[in-house]
Amino acid sequence: MFTGIIEELGTFGGLSGGRIFIKCQKVIEDVKVGDSIAVNGICLTVTTFTDSSFTADVMPETIKRTSLDNLKTGDVVNLERALRLSDRLGGHIVSGHIDGVGRIKSMKNDANAIIVTVEAPKELLRQIAAKGSVALDGMSLTVVDVDDRTFSVSLIPHTRDVTNFKIKKVNSPINIETDVLAKYVERLLTGKPTGLTKDFLAANGFI
Repeated sequence: MFTGIIEELGTFGGLSGGRIFIKCQKVIEDVKVGDSIAVNGICLTVTTFTDSSFTADVMPETIKRTSLDNLKTGDVVNLERALRLSDRLGGHIVSGHIDGVGRIKSMKNDANAIIVTVEAPKELLRQIAAKGSVALDGMSLTVVDVDDRTFSVSLIPHTRDVTNFKIKKVNSPINIETDVLAKYVERLLTGKPTGLTKDFLAANGFI
């Protein structure tokens, strides 16, 4: 599990033979083989490491579902170590399991903030709600608005400056992980009858 609070910007060193290479410093300070590190929101398991890098195995399914194929050597990536039980939960619960890839449709200044609009697959938009949480390339963000094709988030300057958003442009791909609670609610509402209905959730303040 992760919190969506980025700890470090690393450098993508390549992806070959099902193995990814990442240059970094902070996230490997206390690393061990088998530890989890999120790379642009993708939970990966450390297989080898040095004092300035680590490698991890990447399955074909992971490449299909994420933006890894779009990375070029030297690209900046968001990094976060797995949550410890003693840590503060500053963002929200992030699993590191990417649901799909969206594309940045627009980036507009709004006083000291930046409103980023992301075009996303329809099946993911069902799990995204205004004022709810979403992880983009592993960043925990609050949803501003959502419609049938896009959703938007608001960034403060600090978030932009310490994450890979500082190099993002219109049409850049971005990994999306929806809120785990939204997944379970949708499953309950679209699966076998459970007695849990939209009317029940509305009446009790859940939606």
